[in-house]
Amino acid sequence: MSNARRKAAGRKPGKTAQPHRRRRPSRPNRSSRRRWSQRVTEQSDALDLERGVFTLRDPKRIAASLKCSAQRSRRRKSDPYRSALSMLTFYINRAGKNLPAGRRRALQKAKAELRRQFGRE
Repeated sequence: MSNARRKAAGRKPGKTAQPHRRRRPSRPNRSSRRRWSQRVTEQSDALDLERGVFTLRDPKRIAASLKCSAQRSRRRKSDPYRSALSMLTFYINRAGKNLPAGRRRALQKAKAELRRQFGRE
């Protein structure tokens, strides 16, 4: 009797050769894992941000937009200054890993401008 026939003869119909294994919980695909910071800035309860605020080039406009969003938002959990500054810092730390040096400088200047606009120099 050949090997293949011998193996097939010992099995019961409908049974698999491997024991039942627990299925791992599915993980998000690679692109969604890398973009979680984008999802946070869009869907976070921290602030209702103006669209494209972090792509602005002028630090004064970035700070003014964050200030306006923080004061208008009803979803924030702390005072407007802390909410605006934490969202800016979050973006610099997370999404800023791949930022060019010029953009990073503009965002850092926006932090200083935000302090100035809130009178917290």
